[in-house]
Amino acid sequence: MTENAAKSNAAPIVSIAEVYQSFGDNQVIKGISFDVTKGEVICIIGPSGSGKSTLLRCINGLVEIDSGSIRVKGMAVQDPDLDKLELRKTVGMVFQQYNLFPHKTALQNIMMAPIHVLKQDAGEVKDRAYGLMKKVRLEGKEDFYPGELSGGQQQRVAIARSLAMNPEVMLFDEVTAALDPETVKEVLVTIRDLAEEGMTCLLVTHEMGFARELADHMYFTDNGVIVEHGPPRVFFEAPEDPRTQEFLSQIL
Repeated sequence: MTENAAKSNAAPIVSIAEVYQSFGDNQVIKGISFDVTKGEVICIIGPSGSGKSTLLRCINGLVEIDSGSIRVKGMAVQDPDLDKLELRKTVGMVFQQYNLFPHKTALQNIMMAPIHVLKQDAGEVKDRAYGLMKKVRLEGKEDFYPGELSGGQQQRVAIARSLAMNPEVMLFDEVTAALDPETVKEVLVTIRDLAEEGMTCLLVTHEMGFARELADHMYFTDNGVIVEHGPPRVFFEAPEDPRTQEFLSQIL
């Protein structure tokens, strides 16, 4: 059995079923459904306002859904009694903006949540934080403050900070959109490393070459619905829906 076949036969680690979400009268997500198996890389693309970033926030419980269900490793995200800490330990999220504490060093930013939220031993957390800095190729930058780092370096610290919670699923919301072209590659290399190590990843991205290379499955959303989806080779080379064809023709 191939690796992709094994993934397709596995039980989903993330399951999204008939999800609707709105902000006031603006319906942003309109009945989206799909499953993600452990170790799978999902890339979601689409125009601005198509609901893709909101969907990631719904998976992490940052935005409440109106109806439908989202389950992460058996946890019902929409359950009002759900322990959000357990969810956040399982699902890490990295945003377009780095949101690092400017008065804390890179190492301190990574250590804060495990120490203050998970109440883990500071010595053990510090050792792990050094390891994470090495993992994101920032060894030697541990004592630098965010303002002393490039945008790409700050984003890699943000990735390491999320990994410090030992998540099983990582959500990346257009994490290269605010970066200079020169620093995009270093962040994408970090994400590629995580994917190759078997991390389950959902990415909202405009990096089409990267998505084509790394994704197991592509989703194109527009106006709150999934217009088309499929494996990258088929999705990019032979899209069926006219809207997908139009979108890809504008960005490729």
